[in-house]
Amino acid sequence: MDGIRKTVEGIVLDPQLADILAIVKGARNGFTYGAKIRFPHALVMVFLFRSGTLREKLKLVSKATFQHARNLATFATIYKTALLFLRNSSSDGKESSPHTFIAGLVGGYMVFGRGIQSSVNQQIVIYVFARVVLALARLSVQKGGAIPREFRDRVTNNAWPVFAALSWASVMWLYRWQPETLQPSLKSSMKYMYDLTHLIFTVPKGVSPSLGQTRP
Repeated sequence: MDGIRKTVEGIVLDPQLADILAIVKGARNGFTYGAKIRFPHALVMVFLFRSGTLREKLKLVSKATFQHARNLATFATIYKTALLFLRNSSSDGKESSPHTFIAGLVGGYMVFGRGIQSSVNQQIVIYVFARVVLALARLSVQKGGAIPREFRDRVTNNAWPVFAALSWASVMWLYRWQPETLQPSLKSSMKYMYDLTHLIFTVPKGVSPSLGQTRP
């Protein structure tokens, strides 16, 4: 056992293998994070909105969890591998700003951009996109340049309330009038919260309409 332990320590501490080990660790961490973040979400969504036997529901939860974990692990592997290649191909052997963008572009296309996309992949990309937009908006204010400081402060103080209000106004309008355009999981959640609540107030024929209808 001591011999095996020393061999493993030698591999881990070998500076020549540091880049390869970083790729392996990235894949491991991506898989672990994907499983941890997807399992509770899939468990709730499947048992709340899906029909079927217990075995079928557990199978759906396992499938979604594995797909999320696998895709994040694959992206981490491709991204770090591409980054290593670009860095080693540069004249100075150092990482530059375009390298991260190109590596992300390659990984994003290969893992999340090709072929027919599952709901899991769509949720991941939408999650990332939303945070990118917020980060770019914040960056545009911070790096305002010629924009007067008073105007930047006003935008900073009022942007979020406006953004939140418009987001909810838009999603409620879409759900009410164009529900087919929304993602299935979002539509199911909104149906549970806003449509099924009306069912308990529906008055059967022959019953006194004391409660009445809450919606025409």
